[in-house]
This record gives sequence, structure tokens and C-alpha cells, in this order.
Amino acid sequence: MNPNVEQALLTTLKNWNAMSASLGDEQEAVADQFQSSFYLFIDAVREWVYELEPRPQTIDELLDMDMVEEILDVLPAPLHLNFETEVELIMDNVVRIDDDKYD
Repeated sequence: MNPNVEQALLTTLKNWNAMSASLGDEQEAVADQFQSSFYLFIDAVREWVYELEPRPQTIDELLDMDMVEEILDVLPAPLHLNFETEVELIMDNVVRIDDDKYD
């Protein structure tokens, strides 16, 4: 796995687990931290995809790549749709502005 993507994924998973276990007043801060790490992970995936030669031509080609399958194997099921949505945007060369990432 690409080292930048792997590091960002590990951080995202750590923050997901922290968010899942958080209680009370800390929930909002932990959720914000998770959300931020998720989009940093997506940015790392974007950089990796843009560097691929040849670059996948379809979303299905990208989703069938070994590294993406590895990601989906460890990514919690509730995040699969979010990940796939972001990957579609990457394939369409759409980059969200920061405000759009949080809507």
C-alpha cells in the first residue's frame, strides 16, 4: 500500500475508533477530528490516483485495484459509501473546497 495513504488510513481508523467510543462532551471534538482525518485520507488517495500510470479510466477499474480493495477491507462498513463517493469525485477530477467537505 502507498505509505502516505496507509498512514492517513491508520489515522482515520484510530479517530473512527475514538469517535465510536467517545461519550458526552468530548463527542463533538472527536467527531471533528475524525472528519478532518477522513478528508486528509481522501486527499492522500487523490494524490496516489493522480500519480498512477496508466490512470484508471472508470470508477470500477479503480475500485478493483488491489490497494483500494485493501482499503475497503479495513475501512468500517459505515464509511464505504462515503469513500466510494469521494473516489467518484476523484475520478471526475472534482476537488472539494474545505466548506464542502463538511456539508
